[in-house]
Amino acid sequence: MEINVLGPLTAMEHGVSVVPTAGKPRQILALLALQADRVVTVPTLMEEIWGEEIPRSAATTLQTYILQLRRKLATALASDPHRQAKEVLVTQHGGYLLQVQPGRVDAQEFVRTAASGRDAHEAGDYRTASELLRRALKLWHGPALVDVRVGSVLELEVLGLEEDRMAALERRIDADLHLGRHSEIVPELRVLVAKNPMHENFCAHLMTAQHRAGSSWQALESYQRLRTTLIDELGLEPSPRLQRLHQAVLAADPALDLEVTAG
Repeated sequence: MEINVLGPLTAMEHGVSVVPTAGKPRQILALLALQADRVVTVPTLMEEIWGEEIPRSAATTLQTYILQLRRKLATALASDPHRQAKEVLVTQHGGYLLQVQPGRVDAQEFVRTAASGRDAHEAGDYRTASELLRRALKLWHGPALVDVRVGSVLELEVLGLEEDRMAALERRIDADLHLGRHSEIVPELRVLVAKNPMHENFCAHLMTAQHRAGSSWQALESYQRLRTTLIDELGLEPSPRLQRLHQAVLAADPALDLEVTAG
């Protein structure tokens, strides 16, 4: 089964979609997919679907939703005599488990590839880090589970994925800076800063890229825009780290012009 959650929810078995149209079964499938090959307990599924107001009929209703998912799977597996729906969506003691072959859930593939990119970045292999992180980020096709109504459990899962995505993006940009790709990433960073006007790391990367690309005056403008936004919105000055970067640009500090890493 091929499952995508980094954008709209899709789940295909033998070319047939097994994604239900009803909201609650979609939530169940999404949660089982994110925890693929691990047991999701009945209380966790109930919390996702009903929150704190769990009805008396919850156990029976949940079983009905699981049956609906298995029927979708059975239809998709009709041409496969070696697999049955209950062997894919497995009942375990206290919960359910969705069996998926390794590499078939985009979120798991993203986490694995991004972790390899992080390791390469920490080892100073910036070329490999950039390639791996870029590959991981290409798995995203919009906000995670953009077409699924999420409850409290899925909300935390989605938040974690979005944070991992942002961290991977920052590392990839940092790797590209080490590789001397300053001019190439300035347009991307301008968009990121516009979308995240109080994100200091993106601003710092943009200032560094602009300075190294020969546009120190633009780097100073970027700092002033961030400072104005922080003061207007939060009543705060930029962090000491960003203030030091601002002073370094003003002073044309040679330390900002690092040697390009060959990778």
